[in-house]
Formats: sequence, C-alpha cells, structure tokens
Amino acid sequence: MRLAYTTAATTAVAALVFLVPLGWSLRDDHRDAAVAEAAERTATVAGALVSGAGEKGVAAAITQAGGVPVVHTPGLAASSGGRADAALIDRAAVEPEPTVEDVDGGVVHLRTVKVGDRTLVVEAFVPDSVLDRNTARDWWLLLGLAVVLVGGAVVVVDRLARGTVDSARNLVDAALAVGDGDLEVRISPSGPRELTEVGYAFNRMADRLVTSRTDERELVADLSHRLRTPLTALRLDAEALDPDDTQIIDLTADEVDRRRGIRRIRTAITTLEDEVNNLINTTRQAVADRVAAEPEDGLCDASEVVRERMMFWSALASDQERQYRVVGAHVRVPVPVARAELAAALDAVLGNVFRYTPQGAAFEVALSRRDGWVALRIDDAGPGIGDPERALRRGQSQQGSTGLGLDIARRVAQATGGSVSIDRAAMGGASIVMLLADADATPKQPSRFGLVGRGRPAKDRDPERRRWQRGRE
Repeated sequence: MRLAYTTAATTAVAALVFLVPLGWSLRDDHRDAAVAEAAERTATVAGALVSGAGEKGVAAAITQAGGVPVVHTPGLAASSGGRADAALIDRAAVEPEPTVEDVDGGVVHLRTVKVGDRTLVVEAFVPDSVLDRNTARDWWLLLGLAVVLVGGAVVVVDRLARGTVDSARNLVDAALAVGDGDLEVRISPSGPRELTEVGYAFNRMADRLVTSRTDERELVADLSHRLRTPLTALRLDAEALDPDDTQIIDLTADEVDRRRGIRRIRTAITTLEDEVNNLINTTRQAVADRVAAEPEDGLCDASEVVRERMMFWSALASDQERQYRVVGAHVRVPVPVARAELAAALDAVLGNVFRYTPQGAAFEVALSRRDGWVALRIDDAGPGIGDPERALRRGQSQQGSTGLGLDIARRVAQATGGSVSIDRAAMGGASIVMLLADADATPKQPSRFGLVGRGRPAKDRDPERRRWQRGRE
C-alpha cells in the first residue's frame, strides 16, 4: 500500500509538470486564433478603404467582417462603438504594423490605413469570452487525463508489486517456519529475478539442513551399532559367568560379594543395551519418517546393504569364533526399500542369530533373484525355531525378548508386497527368508517359489522349491 501511495504521488507530480504547461499553451493558442480572426476583419475593412470604396462600400465591408470593426480618425475623438481611447488610436497611427492592446473586457486589434493624405485606424474588439473560448474545456480534459494517468499508474504498479510483496511474504513465512523447526517447508520461487534466486537458494538451504540432520542421525545410529558389538560380547561373557543367586545359605561372604558383583555387571549391561537400542530405534525412526515423506527416494541396493552390515557384524562373529558366509552380494540388487529400513531388518535378524544361537554356531547370508523377486536368506546352525507362526507375530518370542526383531523384517518385506518365511536350514538351524520385490522387474506370484508357504511338513514340499529357498549361488 505504501508503494501505491508513493507511485500515485510521483505520477501526480509528473502529470503536473507536463500538463500545466500544456494547458497554458492551449490557452495561448486559443487567444492567438481569436486575435488572428480580428486581424482578418480589420484587413477586410482596410482593403475597402484603400480601394476607394465609398461609405456604402466601407459599410458593406464592415458588415462582411461581422460588424465588429470600427474606423477611427487620429487626432479626433474616438468614434462611437469602439473600445480604444484617443491615446491608443494616436499611438497606433504612427505604428507601421498592426498592434494589439489590452482594454477593459478584452483586447483590440488596431490597423493603420493610408487613404490619400489621410490616416485612418481600423479597430476590431475581441472580448475575453472569445479569447478564453474552450479553455475551460481543455483544462477539464487535462485534469481528467491526469487522473487517468495517476489511477492507471497506481493499478499497474499495484499489480506488479503484489507479486513481489507476496513472494517476499512467502519467503519470510518460510524462514520463520524453518526457524521454528519445520524443515519440511518449501516455497515456489516467483516474482522478480532477485527474489526468485533467493527462493531457490532458500530451498537448497532447507534441503541441506534436512540432509545434515539425517546424516547426523544416521551417524548416531552407526555409532550406536558399533557400541552394540562390544556390548553384545560383554553380555555373552557375562552370561557365561557363574550364577548370581545369593539366596543359598551355605555361601561364604566372599562368594556372596562375588555373585552380587556378577549381578551388578549383568544389570548394568542390560541397562546399557536398552539405552543403545532406544538410541538406535529413535534415530532410525527419524530417518524412516524422512524416507516416508519422500517415497521417490525409497530405493536401495540390497547387495550394498548386506556387505555394509556384514562388515559390521563380522567383528562380533570373529570374537565368537563363528564361521559365516555371504552369497550373492557381489552384484547390484535394487529393491524398493529405504536403505535404513532394510539395514534395520537385516540387523534385527542377525541380532537374533548372535543372541539365541550358541557361540561358534555358523551362519550364512544369501541374496538371490528370480522372476521379479529378491530373496534375502539368513541361515544359521543353531537350535532353530520351534513355532515359526508365533515367532512372526509382533511381541511374541520364545526366548524372553521383546519379540519385535522378526516383526521388523516382516513389515519391511510386506511394504514391497513380499513376506517373511521361517523354515529349517540345511545347516541345521533356522532359515529366515525375506522376500522383497525386485525394483528392476515386475514380480510374479511369490507362491511359485515356496518362500512364503508355512505350516506344511518339509517332506510334503516340492524339492525344486526347497532348492530355490536354500540353494547357494
């Protein structure tokens, strides 16, 4: 609004600068035209006098000139009907050229005529009403033109400035939103080139902030995973210690203190493990929310995730003297799952292998592709899973844990249209298969491969399907 007022004032000043001189010029043109008309009348009468026409001829010329001209004789009293006094007539008589003099009510045009040895002065009076004819109309037209110019300038500037003001206001609102912690806000750059560039720069800044925060959370999750490796080893070592029951009567004081120390160690390890798990879940949830907000980025290379996570778990496998093998993770295998989600699912299954199988039990992680599906299989040489259906239900566990590990894997697989199946592995333990959609192909019915069927004895299953489920690449 302030810009509109400024524009109106500027345009009004410009209009006054140009239109006022134009109005005076038009006024002078009207006066000059009226005086020129009076000069023509005096010339008509002067021509009749010079030609020697008699009184009738002069009267006819005066009548032809509209009856306005009056003939005066210098040195005598002014003729009746004229507006010029004797002094003006005498002064005009000695002037070689016609003169225009101001009188009451208008102007007179005086022309000197030589008729023989006589000098006559012809007068034509032009009243003010004739001099100012159409002047008022011209001023009103110019005033209207000034109003149109000012109004048009205000409207045009307002329309042009509205986009600029809206763009600036959107930028301010977005900046305030980011300042309040909403990093998802973006703007549509518009307006002048400078504001458009600022808008694009703001969007890039917001993207960098989101990326930095996501990278920071992923770093925290990775560091937490690194803490989990020695923590798991400490927990396993603590579980291998003597019992911590102090209710036996015949224990010595030293033995009671030692068992109490073992209990404190186990309690501290459990508490620390819960804190690390909580930190991992919190950071992963933040990253998962970010991925859910941008589904077009929910694509990762399953082979790369397997190699990365096995590099992490290999340290703990070496500490526990576990033999392991990775199969099929040497080529790119794209799946429509966010990288953090697939890594969390694989960590959940491998964590169960390390937690619920004896130290030294071997395991295998294999990737395979067929007919639009990707099978991520984790086999182990542990005791296996007695009730697969119960193990896949959320919150159900046969080992006293939270029972969420396999549910995490199941939800990730189902998000792609696949599933999770549990069977007996060729190594003797459990065989867990995550069936994921292949991002490079259109999946067919997964039941053709025997990877999602449950509840039937192994002897009733198709051997070819079992080879697909447990085969080595």
